[in-house]
Amino acid sequence: MSEAPQDDKPAPLVSHLTELRRRLLWAMLAVLVFLVPLAIFARDLYALLAGPLMQHLPAGTSMIATEVASPFLAPFKLAAVSALVLAMPVVLWQVWAFIAPGLYAHERRFAFPLMFMSSLLFYLGIAFAYFVVLPLVLGFFVSMAPEGIAVMTDISRYLDFVLTLFLAFGAAFQIPVATVLMVRTGMTTPAALASKRAYVLVGAFVAGMLLTPPDIFSQSLLAVPAYLLYEAGIVLARWMVPGYREVEIQRGERES
Repeated sequence: MSEAPQDDKPAPLVSHLTELRRRLLWAMLAVLVFLVPLAIFARDLYALLAGPLMQHLPAGTSMIATEVASPFLAPFKLAAVSALVLAMPVVLWQVWAFIAPGLYAHERRFAFPLMFMSSLLFYLGIAFAYFVVLPLVLGFFVSMAPEGIAVMTDISRYLDFVLTLFLAFGAAFQIPVATVLMVRTGMTTPAALASKRAYVLVGAFVAGMLLTPPDIFSQSLLAVPAYLLYEAGIVLARWMVPGYREVEIQRGERES
């Protein structure tokens, strides 16, 4: 007997739209709750973000603002992005509350821990980028400045660079989630993923070479965590996806 969604009675379109609006309002309220205090202390927040760069700037130099509104817009943009990131668990919960009634029981059991794991890994990726990657990358860039060149970075460009770095590592830390989803949807199996370890390792170092300064240490900062997260994804797929062994056996029989 097949499972039925939590609520198998069809609801009118107006009811769905009303529920969607309610969930969106709660999500926006959560972002606003974080935005108000962060906006008040936006300058202090930006000073915290600029800390890794200020430590490497030569004495007598500082960051600059090349646009009239940058001293206001750059800290406020950082406050807005930070509010969205901090409110992400509430936003994802609202998304979950909206779609959960239409899911089967086994889908709800699978989706909720995956959403929680995705949020946690995103935060870990940002923390890793801020505390480990950013100081090393900025130190390398500042040290490579030619003789007689004063490094005075624009605050808006620095913010864009850091946010891009945070997004890149936050996305890279989603590798276990993507791996589990691929196995769950039948696109691949843990055995097939494990057989491609050598290619993934080489690809991770190629990505590290393209996205980080050209030294083996900086490349390893991205490549090694990415590969370890790939291995973690294989382990999680074997734990979270029931029936994967049967799929592997069937694929092996077709290939033999």
